Amino acid sequence: MLNLFRSKIVIAIGLLIFLLIIGVVGFMFMSGYRWIDALYMTVITVTTVGFGEVRPLDDASKMFTIFLILTSIVIVGYAISVITEFILSKNNFEDLKQKKMQKKIDNLSDHIIICGYGRNGKQAAHKLMAYKKPFVIIERNKEVIDKYQSEMVPFVLGNANEDEILLLAGIERATTLISALPNDADNLFVVLSARQINNEMIIISRASQETSYNKLKLAGANNVILPDKIGGDHMASLVVVPDLIEFIDNLSIGGKSNINIEEIAVSKLYDASNIKTIRDLDLRNKTGCNVIGYKDGNGEYIINPEAEQPLMPNGKIIVLGRPEQIMKLNSIYNIK
Repeated sequence: MLNLFRSKIVIAIGLLIFLLIIGVVGFMFMSGYRWIDALYMTVITVTTVGFGEVRPLDDASKMFTIFLILTSIVIVGYAISVITEFILSKNNFEDLKQKKMQKKIDNLSDHIIICGYGRNGKQAAHKLMAYKKPFVIIERNKEVIDKYQSEMVPFVLGNANEDEILLLAGIERATTLISALPNDADNLFVVLSARQINNEMIIISRASQETSYNKLKLAGANNVILPDKIGGDHMASLVVVPDLIEFIDNLSIGGKSNINIEEIAVSKLYDASNIKTIRDLDLRNKTGCNVIGYKDGNGEYIINPEAEQPLMPNGKIIVLGRPEQIMKLNSIYNIK
């Protein structure tokens, strides 16, 4: 719709320019005006401001002026109507677009909310898109929203510190909130507000200062990430154990076509009425994947679990394999 109005505006501007050219050429040819005088006469005629002529007009010039006035009334009126319609329609279009996006957000459930679309927020969104996880972004900067908003990236305009904005993002139906705001105080307030509204959701917060870690945990964050600390540790590890870190960096946990590591709920692997062990599942022979970790229902991790490790229904296993092996495992157990 906006493209249609833009094309109409281009046509209107083109007609106005054509009218000015006709007027200038006509006055120069019929009245012998210099080009500047002809332009002056054309402008005061088209705009009907009522200034006097440069010099008296003969009958032919008067007829041309009458034609120019009548033509300009039509063209200028058309241009004004098109521009006015464009301005009003643009506002209506923005409202309709926002209502459509809000309707889509209202239909979401078990989704993720990302607060802030800076560097960390973008990385989180890209990872979630790779895994095809539904998410909503809360961003206060309108220019950022205009630049990045699409059908795949839904935004809510506003301050994530406000409960009303969190509710618009569907926090009551969300499973996870990622607070990636650049200011620790803002993240702290978001965590407090989110935990008060939805006590069951998982909250992950960014922190710039180590002193903010305990405060965010106390406010209700399940996990607190310090990007600078992680980056520094990673760089130091590249010095101490470079080959190991390079190997880990080459393991892909993003996307569905080149993934190397996957976590799978035990309940998706077998009927939990009869408890099985890692040996009973025999994933190595069936898929080629290796079980490298197990997380029980209490959140305790077992690295490189034994073959006789019982797999409880509320636990999860972590498997390692080549992309085609991971895909085979997902295919056999119908994991999406």
